[in-house]
Amino acid sequence: MPSVKRAAVITIERDGVEGALERLRAVAERSGVELVDEEDVDIAIVLGGDGTMLRALGRFLGTGVPVIGVNYGRVGFLTSIPADRLGEGIGRVFGGEYDTVALSTLEAKVNGTTTVAVNDVVVAGGTLGRMVEIGYAIGGEDLGHQPCDGLICATPTGSTAYNLSNGGPVLVWGLEAMVLTFVAPHALVIRPLVVPRGPDVTIANLTTERAATVLVDGHPVGKLASGEQVSVRVGDQHTLLATLPEVTFFTRYAATFGRGPATADEIARQECADR
Repeated sequence: MPSVKRAAVITIERDGVEGALERLRAVAERSGVELVDEEDVDIAIVLGGDGTMLRALGRFLGTGVPVIGVNYGRVGFLTSIPADRLGEGIGRVFGGEYDTVALSTLEAKVNGTTTVAVNDVVVAGGTLGRMVEIGYAIGGEDLGHQPCDGLICATPTGSTAYNLSNGGPVLVWGLEAMVLTFVAPHALVIRPLVVPRGPDVTIANLTTERAATVLVDGHPVGKLASGEQVSVRVGDQHTLLATLPEVTFFTRYAATFGRGPATADEIARQECADR
């Protein structure tokens, strides 16, 4: 990648981040990089966790600006640089030593309005402890209906979040697909389903006299009265995630989910030391 001349900075409000910001400014000054709060940049630097990463990916959606993270959160699956390696890692990034991967999004059309999701689209009941009846179809083919607490449509980026906590599978970064996972379905046989780019997923609220809520990336965007529906598809736009070359999806997956007690940051530190 070409070396960086201008970079945006997105931070989380947490102990230690102010000092990290000062270290980042020092690295930028040594590297001749201008730090700005604009979208016309070469790269966006996140000092935070996965939530901050998702907000940054949404902010730079469709701009072609890659987003790279230094982990100041709890898990930091989307981040690439451990907090105690900020200087070394960001120095490499400013020198152009990073890779990028395009991450697919979703488009949700509800009540005539289309909203883009970086993480997931969720249809859920509006009353805690009361199930909703959800019907769904893919490409016009009816798949039936299910009493449940909700239905998640997750991108590969979002597959490690709410989807995973409900037993859904992890989708590899770069897949042009979404996963459908029911929340607390009242059935023993219902399973998640991976849907490729192309067909629309239609989700209908079949609950009698009770509305369902449509949430995009955790934010309510509309209500579905009884009989109304939302259409979800793999979107045309992509976010652009940047990583250090040795920090791939599979190293992050192994560090976070597959290597016992070692933390993701501990594995990332060892990978940086071994390079």
